[in-house]
Amino acid sequence: MARINVKVDGVRHEDDVEPRLLLVHWLRDKLGLVGTPIGCDTSNCGACTVLIDGHSAKSCSVLAVQADGSEVTTIQGLADGDWHPVQHAFKECHGLQCGYCTPGMVMAAVDLLNENPSPTEAEIRDALEGNLCRCTGYQNIVKSVAYAADLMKGASE
Repeated sequence: MARINVKVDGVRHEDDVEPRLLLVHWLRDKLGLVGTPIGCDTSNCGACTVLIDGHSAKSCSVLAVQADGSEVTTIQGLADGDWHPVQHAFKECHGLQCGYCTPGMVMAAVDLLNENPSPTEAEIRDALEGNLCRCTGYQNIVKSVAYAADLMKGASE
């Protein structure tokens, strides 16, 4: 067993974990944070995307021990009392259908907008390239991210 100390959604957690335990399984099974779905378990779909120290990562490709000392934000911890602008934009622009890919898409979009507050459509598509959606054809997802960028710019002015 390995001892880890990880801040998840603002709460510090210390735990003993098997060295081979994936972060997604620790988040879901040990912490009960089931908003991070397990999609493919091979890092192909991006549904399990979380933020680790502010940057998006597919939690099925990260061992829990690799997150030791880090701050992890899940879709459940993204909003602070009210929806994050990206969550709001996905709702307003119909950027979700079945919702399975939505947590990963939202987290990837947050990372993009933190790095690039005014992305072009091509930059949005490039940033979401590692997240698969089988329902929307990406049009409304891209529109949602662009709208979120506008919302976030308006909030900072």
